[in-house]
Order: sequence, then C-alpha cells, then structure tokens
Amino acid sequence: MVKITWISLVASFVVYTVFINVLCHNKTPTPLTKEINQGWEIWQNKNCQACHQLYGLGGYMGPDLTNSTSKVDVAYIKAVIKSGTSRMPNFNLSNKEIEKVVAFLKWVDKSGHSAVDFKNVHWTGTYIID
Repeated sequence: MVKITWISLVASFVVYTVFINVLCHNKTPTPLTKEINQGWEIWQNKNCQACHQLYGLGGYMGPDLTNSTSKVDVAYIKAVIKSGTSRMPNFNLSNKEIEKVVAFLKWVDKSGHSAVDFKNVHWTGTYIID
C-alpha cells in the first residue's frame, strides 16, 4: 500500500511539473537588452520600489506598475516620470533616461501580472490573505 502511495505521489508530481513548465509557460521571455538593464538600474538608483510595486512587491504610496504600459498610455507615463506629481518627485531624468525606464516597465509588463487588490493591503504594507 505504501509503495502504491509513493508511486502515485511521484507520478502526480511529474505530471504537475510537466503541466506547469510546458503547458503554462507558452511565452518566451523577452531577453534583457542594454536599454532595459539601464532602465532597471535607474529604477533601483532612484529607489522607485519604495513607493511603487512590481508584481505586488514594493511600497504602496504609488500604484503597482507591473502592467502599467498595457493599461495606461505610454505618453502619460513619460509625462509623469518627467514632471512628477503632487506625491511623486521630479527626478530630473533626461528624455533618454525616461525612455530607458519605460523600456524596463514594458519588459516587466510582458513578464507577468499583478492583481493585488488594495483592500487586501494592510496599513503596514503587508498583504492580507483572506
């Protein structure tokens, strides 16, 4: 009986692994270009993750930017980065730097989804699981 249980568990694991790795990953990841890497460096150097999330991780003062380029006009994103807002400072980035940050955000947008509902965010910034 124990042997049948172990065989069933191993077989289930193999089937599940194949399903996840073959059938669910039908998209080839977009390779990182020099521009995307530079945008990522700007993101990190300006500490954007302190206020914004990627994949639901980061600060909650600003919006989650994981899928921002597919939901909002890129011209608007560039304008916000260039000028800032009442809550976001103007980092005085050049137009080339802004293009690199947008290239990074486009890459992030293609790589995953984030659907963290604000009602599930605790005031401490942690995620509440219902």
